[in-house]
Amino acid sequence: MYNGGMQSGKNSQDLTLQSIRKKLIPGLILGVLVMLGLALLGDLRQVEQNILTFDWRMFPLALLLTLCNYTLRFFKWHFYLNQIEARGLPLRESLRLFVAGFPLAVTPGKVGEVLKAVWVNRKTGVPVARGISVVVAERISDGMAVLMLSVAGIIAYPRYWPAFAAVLILLVSIIVISQIRPLALAALGWLEKVPLARRFAGGLREFYEGSYALFKPLPTLLAVGLGTVSWLGEGIGFYLILLGLGLPASLQLASTAVFILAFATVIGAVSTLPGGLGAAEASIAGMLTLLVGIEPALATTATLLIRLATFWFGILLGMAAWAVSPDLLGLRERHGTLVEG
Repeated sequence: MYNGGMQSGKNSQDLTLQSIRKKLIPGLILGVLVMLGLALLGDLRQVEQNILTFDWRMFPLALLLTLCNYTLRFFKWHFYLNQIEARGLPLRESLRLFVAGFPLAVTPGKVGEVLKAVWVNRKTGVPVARGISVVVAERISDGMAVLMLSVAGIIAYPRYWPAFAAVLILLVSIIVISQIRPLALAALGWLEKVPLARRFAGGLREFYEGSYALFKPLPTLLAVGLGTVSWLGEGIGFYLILLGLGLPASLQLASTAVFILAFATVIGAVSTLPGGLGAAEASIAGMLTLLVGIEPALATTATLLIRLATFWFGILLGMAAWAVSPDLLGLRERHGTLVEG
């Protein structure tokens, strides 16, 4: 049933493996520069002093909440795989693919995450194009989840309403359009008759079939629900980091921390920068200064710590998965072709 998908998966893998490392390196360099630039802009000496006085008991708790986020998102990932008929993949193997995908977020526009679909193709035979629908659905459901967490903040701070509305309309439109099946099938049928587009029509049809299954009402509600709870965990982790920096505990600070981290996640995703690097950090630090009223050096310190506890923690976990998974990144290669091992 999936022989064509297996062959396209092989071709896609050869192409991806030749470029994935080149795409990762600029993102990693950008990440280091962003962290260094933040520290310099926030007054390096003051940032250093803030870090020295930080209550480091809060940091492991923030990491634990990040792990809770990853765990719930993994269950969503595995649920999605079942929805596109990528069944028979053991939980342990599915988890390995999921975690190994974390560093791919550093590629521009997260295009490197297509490699996750190639891995799924190798393990289950599901066409790569259908696997890509899972990657897209993950991003869209995560976007919807963080927007849900941003609602209270948007009401309190209406200046952010236009950006919120624009992203929400875009995501909802994608979901709704995917469910208008007659229109989509008619468009795909038309593409199959166009000589220049015919070669892509099969892949687009597989992608659409996957998207149609994933964006049905029940899977969407479940995915967004899981995402909302999981991203709430990271927001609470951010609140704990602010407490560790000496800010007084309050329900208002907790809700503001959740809003800031959620909305900054949206900004980072919309920016299409590798991992949202630069855009997410600027948003977090800027909103901390504007909404919480803390000094720039303290806002910078909080931003550095939460990005270490969330984004960079995930990158390190992914790198650890790579270290024990040379087969996934084509580290066993001969003359540029992956050697199955």
